[in-house]
Amino acid sequence: MSDQGKQGVVGRTSVELFAGGGGLAMAVHNAGFRPLLVNEFAKRALETLTDNGAMTRDPEDTSMPKPGVGHPGRRAAGWPLVPGDVRSIPSFEFLKDAEVDVLAGGPPCQPFSLGGVAKGTEDERNMFPEMFRAIREMRPKAVICENVRGLLRRSFEPYFKYIIREMSLPFVQRAEGATWEEHDEVLRTALAKGDTDPSERYDVAYMPVNAADYGVPQIRQRVIIVAFRSDLRVKWDQYKPEPRFSEAALIDSMHDGTYWKRHDDVPGIDAVRERVMANLQPASLVPDDKEPWRTLRDAIAGIDENEGKSLPPVELEDVHGKRVVGGIPDHVGWPGARVYTGHTPNDLDRPAKTVKAGVHGVPGGESVLRLDDPTFDGSGYRYMTVRETARVMTFPDDWVLAGPRGEKMRQLGNAVPVKLGEVFANAVRAALDDAEGRA
Repeated sequence: MSDQGKQGVVGRTSVELFAGGGGLAMAVHNAGFRPLLVNEFAKRALETLTDNGAMTRDPEDTSMPKPGVGHPGRRAAGWPLVPGDVRSIPSFEFLKDAEVDVLAGGPPCQPFSLGGVAKGTEDERNMFPEMFRAIREMRPKAVICENVRGLLRRSFEPYFKYIIREMSLPFVQRAEGATWEEHDEVLRTALAKGDTDPSERYDVAYMPVNAADYGVPQIRQRVIIVAFRSDLRVKWDQYKPEPRFSEAALIDSMHDGTYWKRHDDVPGIDAVRERVMANLQPASLVPDDKEPWRTLRDAIAGIDENEGKSLPPVELEDVHGKRVVGGIPDHVGWPGARVYTGHTPNDLDRPAKTVKAGVHGVPGGESVLRLDDPTFDGSGYRYMTVRETARVMTFPDDWVLAGPRGEKMRQLGNAVPVKLGEVFANAVRAALDDAEGRA
């Protein structure tokens, strides 16, 4: 079972930048970190955070945040929320005395995303410099940063390595007017000398990850960057999360029938099984000792804290009438789903395709679902509901999303899957606990 929602004793502190719809912030909080400050810019994402209990804080307020009460029973109860552009926050130095345990965030990824225009460092949306400023000013013990796998593309490799070096030496600031290449050379020289004060140096590691390998019912390729202040001498290699789920185990569970047994209450599941097994690609993989990838069918049926809470089926009249199904918020039918070349649907018995924000719509069919019934609406397809998509992103059902459907889907597409973030946040906490004798 997941630890989502089991917040327990919150004995460490965190700061969250670029919080978006709250995925990584929730993950860090679930891992036992009390948020001292949460920052977000987008209007609808801010509404989501406040609707879930976050308390708005003045960006000019430099008093030490105290544990908030907020709205009892809401997920983000008491989170101190600073709205607006992170660049408008004058300083984070008032947090230095709090000895922030972890600074977390996913700087806007559009500069490096395959789905964007990929301007990279030329794009004004590149917010890594603000992450580095925050590190300098608050000196957190650890940093967790999530971003798109596009950062590792060959065309961005020199700049990505510069990001890693700058995170290693955030106090070595770029000279005014210097290019990043010139600053990179300064960083290289400083790292080669190796005489930087350990309290002003970070040990940085990065890991390409597929969220499905960590229990998220979605194929989502990302890069996780983790850094620890060098004076803490954290042994990250002993705590770095390893993948626990695999495609081979999923295929094996289909062959031995354990996967289908979990869904034996689905109408017509025997016929579905026959069809899926006849077209299974790949037909087999070498079995391993991991757990099966979670599928879209698993997510809809309920996993982790939603175990046993199956979402009711969306009927044709729900789609045509855009009706709320079963009284469940955001479980709303939506018409107009289409499938064509290059716009292919999700299959129920695979992890979902990558949930995307879709600034100009989602071009690859990531929000379309192939149903068990091939006659549904004459096509066998429908749009996924927002609630189904939220489950794919491993948000709990009681997390409220603000705005119209498009804005809710945008927030989900930009978010960090809660379970993926929680796996790494728990590992960071364990590594810190060990280094500081709290284990």
